[in-house]
Amino acid sequence: MLMRRNKIKHCTFGFTLIEIMVVVVIIGILAALVTPRLISRIDDANVKEAKIQIKNFETALKLYKMDNGFYPSTEQGLSALVTAPDTGQIPENYRSSGYLDSKLLSPDPWGHDYLYIFPGSIGNYDIISYGADGKPGGEGYNADIINWEL
Repeated sequence: MLMRRNKIKHCTFGFTLIEIMVVVVIIGILAALVTPRLISRIDDANVKEAKIQIKNFETALKLYKMDNGFYPSTEQGLSALVTAPDTGQIPENYRSSGYLDSKLLSPDPWGHDYLYIFPGSIGNYDIISYGADGKPGGEGYNADIINWEL
């Protein structure tokens, strides 16, 4: 019995360096396979979010026009949907709460400001996000997102 207790006392449990390195390599391989898929899903979500924000701006602009009879000017921009303009054509029936739920005009999902142009090149106005690169033109996730193309 004495011999058995000594074996148990001196026996240690744990992982060897090789076992730990194998686990780290496996985790690295899994991360390399999963990360690109997650990143592309994030880019897809950003494009969808920009399209939804543009649709929300369009709805708010329609309400603005219904109340006031005109759209904000290019100079007044989309900020006229959050706070009453104090330059240019001043709306007489501006809602005290504004036309967007948020009191701040949020940028596009990539952190760039939306471009608002009145009158628009195709419709009454243009609302444009220049995509991930923030520059006109581009392809894929860098492509422009324009209200009349939605």
